[in-house]
Amino acid sequence: MGRFLKGLALVVIVICCLLPFWWLFVVSLRHRVDIFAGPAAWPTNPTTENYQALFGQYHMGSFLINSLVVVSVSVIISLLIGTPAAYALARFDLPGRLGSVGLMSALFVRMVPAILLVVPFYIALGRFGLLNNRLGLIIIYTGINTSFVIWMMQSFLAEIPKEIEEAALVDGDSRWSAMWRIILPLAGPGLAATAIFAVIATYNDFLIALTMTSTPKSQTVPVGISTLIGKIQVEWGPMAAAGVIGAVPIIIFATIVQRHFVRGMTMGAVK
Repeated sequence: MGRFLKGLALVVIVICCLLPFWWLFVVSLRHRVDIFAGPAAWPTNPTTENYQALFGQYHMGSFLINSLVVVSVSVIISLLIGTPAAYALARFDLPGRLGSVGLMSALFVRMVPAILLVVPFYIALGRFGLLNNRLGLIIIYTGINTSFVIWMMQSFLAEIPKEIEEAALVDGDSRWSAMWRIILPLAGPGLAATAIFAVIATYNDFLIALTMTSTPKSQTVPVGISTLIGKIQVEWGPMAAAGVIGAVPIIIFATIVQRHFVRGMTMGAVK
């Protein structure tokens, strides 16, 4: 009976979690008249007109490409810059409590509300001619994500025993090669977790992207979806279709890295 109740509770939780996504998918396949007719568990007379309008009339293809380019480039650069910095903070005793100051500075960047940063960002990008440009968004998100990568990866790298690295140094590896060949593979779960959080935070950002962009050539998915809310009416069908399409890249990315998400790869490495 106990196992049955646990299984039943698990089924209920899964249904509650998936129900909003199923409702979103159903709405995306319904005609406008059917949407206002009331909720339904399955679309009657399903149609793809919402998806056709989304990619034809509402430029969803451009929004999706912009998001994929901005997110992928900014997160990759952030990992390439932030991981070595986190390694230095985790492995070396920097003079004058510089390590603690660096970590607190990285945390402070993430603590500052985005609403306080958009005006300085806007002025800076305007002076360099990077408004309404993918490069401007990449630069901003790279700076924000790098601080997050430093904070996250420092804790993961600090948990890896130093004896593993010392053994590699004895075998002839340099500090740099030991980090890339030994430490980073062991920190795979940390890299995956950090990348997932950075991708989700960047992909879902609305305020910065809204302020720095103004046309479909550089607007991202959240900003593009907001354009479906007009002064007179809301395009519920295309908006639901945009929610379905917008969730696909995150689902694919999470599926790819999920096997690295579980921590504990270093357990038993040192006796």
